[in-house]
Amino acid sequence: MCDQDHFEEDRQKMEALGMVTRRQFGVLVGAGIALMLPQVVNAVTVTDGEVTIATADGSCDAYFVHPANGTAPGVLLWPDIFGLRPAMRTMGKRLAESGYAVLVVNPFYRAQKAPTAGRGAATPIADLMPLARALNEQTHMTDAKAFIGWLDQQGSVAKNRKIGTQGYCMGGPIAFRTAAAVPDRVGAVASFHGGGLVTDQPNSPHAQAARTSAQFLVAIAANDDQRAPTEKDVLKETFAKANRPAEIEVYAGAAHGWCPPDSGVYNEPQAEKAWGRLLALYGKALA
Repeated sequence: MCDQDHFEEDRQKMEALGMVTRRQFGVLVGAGIALMLPQVVNAVTVTDGEVTIATADGSCDAYFVHPANGTAPGVLLWPDIFGLRPAMRTMGKRLAESGYAVLVVNPFYRAQKAPTAGRGAATPIADLMPLARALNEQTHMTDAKAFIGWLDQQGSVAKNRKIGTQGYCMGGPIAFRTAAAVPDRVGAVASFHGGGLVTDQPNSPHAQAARTSAQFLVAIAANDDQRAPTEKDVLKETFAKANRPAEIEVYAGAAHGWCPPDSGVYNEPQAEKAWGRLLALYGKALA
């Protein structure tokens, strides 16, 4: 589970430093309003829409966006605890404009359709923890297989190229397990301020992911590194022993949750750095 209980603490610290006011936080992220992201250079025209995916446990509501012409590598995007919302759709569309067929899912579909966070990224974490705690290794694995299978049924997804997966916060370990669930299809995995990547259990997400043939990008928030300073070392050692390419970096000055544009701790320079590294990973691993 990600370190979401620190999210409000981080917001308060930023407010105290004058980096964000309570009014700005409420106006910009209340109700899940997504901020504008920098435009994609040479963006391709895309087609998007809401879709429903059948799984072993029901029907998942999701957002699918892809280049309007031809085929593209598929990408499965796992949201943070605030779920499927405008900000995640915006991030998915930006990736599609860069040449990928992107599926953004509602990980909490078993409980309710999106939106699952009534006030978007301003929703109190305590209100959402029951949803997050209802997910586990089994749901991660079965959902990953269903969603990757659905992507492979789409005419816009290239079947001769590997699929990528990326997760934010609680989505980080789910992305790791996606590679473990469908190792023959997933070629690239990215985690941004992921929590719960490393545990002391045999089924730890990092151990499962290291047994695949994927390449990895792990972007760690500075304050998450302060709370768990040995985690990056465990990740580096595990992937090195498995001979898996892995870029693991602590993002200086970036607080937990810094990537989504509706986050109260959104850090555009560091989010853009992470975005660039994501494109580099996909450009290499999904080529």
